[in-house]
Amino acid sequence: MSKKWNVKMLAEGGIMIALATLLSFIKIYKAPQGGSVTAGSMIPIMIFAMRWGLGPGLLVGCVYGLLQFAIEPYIYHPIQFLLDYPIAFGCLGLAGIAKMDDEQLSNNKYFMIVLGVLLAISGRLISHLLSGVIFFAEYAGDQNPWVYSALYNGGYLLPEFIISSIILVLIWKPISKIQK
Repeated sequence: MSKKWNVKMLAEGGIMIALATLLSFIKIYKAPQGGSVTAGSMIPIMIFAMRWGLGPGLLVGCVYGLLQFAIEPYIYHPIQFLLDYPIAFGCLGLAGIAKMDDEQLSNNKYFMIVLGVLLAISGRLISHLLSGVIFFAEYAGDQNPWVYSALYNGGYLLPEFIISSIILVLIWKPISKIQK
């Protein structure tokens, strides 16, 4: 049974959004038409989702996406805005599917962590992929827009997946001990 929304959950969500925003400014690689490999900027949102569950994680991810739009806005069309910001970053909350309670932390915790990260970043990839195919196909030139968009977005989201998975596996044990 999930816990009810409370002040502690909301405060933690706000702190995680702030931390994710700060980490988003540390760019390891910046792609030419948007997107970047960061110092694990998605990790705080995924930690929140894994601690509090799917619903709160989706909400915090959407808010984080809106903040990313406010910081670096790029809007071509209202649907593109939805796909590239609140939906894409909201998908980070899919990590909440892998929400772990104390009983589940024994044998399969690392698998669940990597699964949660995979679901979250795959959701974000699908959202950006659709945006790329629908609104930015002209950048593909002679290449198939699906292939171009998959390679372009995968080029920065695959490293983010690897970074996020490694860091979350390393820090999950102390984080899981923090009382909700």
